[in-house]
Parts: sequence; C-alpha cells; structure tokens
Amino acid sequence: MPARTFLSDPLPLARDLIRRHSVTPEDDGALEVLARALGQLGFECFPVTFEAPDTAPVNNLYARLGPAEAPNLCFAGHTDVVPAGDGWSVDPFAGRIVNGTLIGRGAADMKGAVACFVAAVARRLAGMGPPPGAISLLITGDEEGPAVNGTVRLLPWIAEKGERLSACIVGEPSNPTRMGEMIKIGRRGSVNFRLISHGRAGHAAYPHLADNPIPPLLAVLQALTAAPLDEGSDHFDPSTLALTSLDVGNRAENVIPGRAEARFNIRFNDHHHSEALISHVAETCERVAGAGRIEIVPRVSGESFLTPPGVFSTLIAEAVRAETGLEPELSTSGGTSDARFIKDYCPVAEFGLVSRTIHQADEQVPLADLETLTRVYRRLIDGFFAGSFTDSTSETGSTP
Repeated sequence: MPARTFLSDPLPLARDLIRRHSVTPEDDGALEVLARALGQLGFECFPVTFEAPDTAPVNNLYARLGPAEAPNLCFAGHTDVVPAGDGWSVDPFAGRIVNGTLIGRGAADMKGAVACFVAAVARRLAGMGPPPGAISLLITGDEEGPAVNGTVRLLPWIAEKGERLSACIVGEPSNPTRMGEMIKIGRRGSVNFRLISHGRAGHAAYPHLADNPIPPLLAVLQALTAAPLDEGSDHFDPSTLALTSLDVGNRAENVIPGRAEARFNIRFNDHHHSEALISHVAETCERVAGAGRIEIVPRVSGESFLTPPGVFSTLIAEAVRAETGLEPELSTSGGTSDARFIKDYCPVAEFGLVSRTIHQADEQVPLADLETLTRVYRRLIDGFFAGSFTDSTSETGSTP
C-alpha cells in the first residue's frame, strides 16, 4: 500500500505512538516512529536533543516538507505523556480499541492529534500534491515535564537555521466536551509563590519568649486575597489567586514553630506581567509583616499572551465550522501550553481533540473524533495555502 494511502488514516500511527512508553522525559522511540512516517511523505527530519545541568536529555523533532524559505505552516505538539497511574480497564500503552473508542495514555493529549495532522498532510499530498510553501512539525518530548529542553530551545534552533514560521497550530486538546467547541487563541500566565515566615521557636506556655511566624503569614495571605486582582479583560477572565498549601511541619502541641510556609498560584490575564505581580506580593509582605520578615520564592511558568482574532483564527474557525457545524468559541481558558513560547515567533492558536479524559485513567478518543480532526486540519492546510494567509507577522507585532 502506498505510504500516502496508509498514512491518510490517523488510527495506525496514533496506536503506534501510544505503544511507546514515552513518559516524560523518556522518548522510547516515539519520535523515531513519527520521523519514519514523515519520511515516507517526503519530509526532511531533524532530530535534536537538548540537555541542561540537573535535567534529563530530551529528544525533539523538527520536520519540514518544502523549501525552508517558503511560507511555513507549522504544527506543534508533543509525544511525551504523563505517567499512566492506576485504574485502567485496559493496558494504557496497548492502543486498544473498545466500542469505537481508542483508549491509551496520550490518545487525546496528544498523540492522537499528531497522527491526525500527519494524516491530513498525507491526504493533501494524495489529493492536490505538495502545497506552494512549507509544512512543518515541531514536536517535543518535554511538554509534560519542566519544559526547559523542548519547544523553548527548539524554536531558536530553527530560527538560527534561517527558517521562519508563518503561523502555528498547536494540537492541544482544546475542546471541553465535543469537537468544534473551542479554539484557544491565548493563555493566562502562571506564577507560583512560596512565602516562608521566619520566627523563633518556643514553649506554647511562654509565647512572649518566642516569635510566632504564623500570625504575620496569615495576615499577609488575608491581605493578598482580600480583593480581586482585576475584573478581567476583553479576551480573559479575571485573574485568580489560589492558596495551595499552608504548613508549619509542627507535630508537637506545646511548641510554637520557628517557621511557617504558604504556597499559592496566580493565574493572570493580559492586565499583568509576572514581574509586577512579584513586586505586588513583595510590597504586601513588607507592608503587612514588616521588612525582611517573610521570604518570597516565586517561580514563573509563563506569561499571559493573546493572538488577537484575525486571519489565522478565522481560517481555523472556518475549517472547524465546515466539519462540525459548530461556531467555536475563541478562548483563553485553561492552563499553560507550549504556545506560550511559540507566540514570540508567529501567530499561534490551539485546536485538537476533546480534553475530558486527559491525564485520567482510560484516557480515550472516539475514532470519529480522529476523523473529524483530520478533516479540520486538511481544510486548514488547504485554506492556508489558498492565498488568504499572506504575512502573519503583522498579527502579533513581535518577532524572534
């Protein structure tokens, strides 16, 4: 059977990818499986491994069909998955089909979407031949992990080769309950905080001889949560602050601890930048608890970003509408994704499978949804190269 005919069905490749135990940061040959399929379609494949101190090496893949200097439609995704965990009704790495549904770790997030894009390209080549430009795939093995040796490093590597991405579709499972509901055109930023209140331990019967770290920490948390950070913006819901931990590690009933720690996460919209939020927390700690009383340890996961509705989001929406009959919501909800790195290089949006079972036991996708997504991606490819999308950099206002 010709490669294009075989690869035009997303199911075999999706099952082959699921059968690879590519739990972050292990690859287990998943990218090799993908590169072999893309090679049969004429893609030039560039395997790239990155590593950094105190991190495991991560395998990545950049593959391109067509000339490097041409308008380039990129698909971005990942082949790494979270651990399977317990509670499965089938082997999570077998790629079993039960009652018209593909079950396996990564079926929805997002090996299934990777296979759908490959199938869409195969159908395009079989039906219309190569497009007047380039199609590329940027695939990492580091999305579910710390995200330090994957997309964030592969993008400048591509730019250093002299290649420029014109637009990028990320195959994250963007639909909450059914295909066609939602396209992600941005994401909230995320910053995690540890607040460590230092005091002096002592006997609970003689509190005047101790310095209790708990009351000032509670006062700071009360001040931080007393008022909302904002009321939202045109494309984002209000920013949120969620307390995630409050701990003193104290097992004794008659001892005042010498240390107390709180943790919280801020998910923020385009009214804020992480640096300003860190300053806000620091100023609150100093005002409420006093200078130097509370140690602040922030960790930024990503900044908020938005690809304003425009030519690219319209192309995706038209493809979705044609194949599902739904008018997709242009949303910025959810957690972080690798789109936060891509937005500095080209317009980016996310559309993939249904997210309802991701990271759960019996993660699954109906076979009908694989077919629908393949058809959406095929329409997007055709629309992109039909001439309606020309110079997308004007939509973002930023370049690498």
